[in-house]
Amino acid sequence: MFPPKGSLIADNVTLTYGAGDARVEALRGVSLELRPGAFIALRGPSGSGKTSLLHCLGGLRVPTAGEVRWDGRRLGRLELDARIGARGSAFAYLFQGGNLLPTFTAGENIAFAAYIAGRGAQVDPALTLERLGLMAKGPALPDELSGGEQQRVALGRALAQGARVLLADEPTGQLDRATAARILELIDEVRRDDPEMIVVLATHDSSVAERATHVIEILDGRLVGEERG
Repeated sequence: MFPPKGSLIADNVTLTYGAGDARVEALRGVSLELRPGAFIALRGPSGSGKTSLLHCLGGLRVPTAGEVRWDGRRLGRLELDARIGARGSAFAYLFQGGNLLPTFTAGENIAFAAYIAGRGAQVDPALTLERLGLMAKGPALPDELSGGEQQRVALGRALAQGARVLLADEPTGQLDRATAARILELIDEVRRDDPEMIVVLATHDSSVAERATHVIEILDGRLVGEERG
């Protein structure tokens, strides 16, 4: 039986860096099928392969072997422009440090994400900021925002893009407990609004991983276990 439309699949994905004595196997034959609505936590220590797998799932890196398929398309076989286009319209990223465009205001970061995804006319950055509790921060540059505010703006980009997949890499790693809880609550709100969205959250924190419906352990580039949240 074919997976449903909007599925994200990793098929025997291997990723290596370097050569010879400097060769590193970041991923070793990882297979994973994520169907619409999946909320997966990748749990593992630093260096386990969490970030490498997120990068391959989102088309930021092409696997050394194996393949990633999004909505039936092989991401690694798309030309660079097409792969970038797929990333802009379908995939949103929530990195540990926010990773906002430093010379754009909070509102402009959201507007630009909408523009890249072809949704500029459909998105009002002010309404997105209001939803995130950041109405007064629209004119602020990223370095004028706290870490938690930057993460909320980064989540606003995902909303603006109309993303089908949210890839979150240690999104609470640099935040205090209360701010981290608010980010996780916002992710839950986004999922309730769009129950078909796929969310993959990489973390080493068991309390964060427990928010997901499934927790997958990753160690030394291999998936080693799964449990329900």
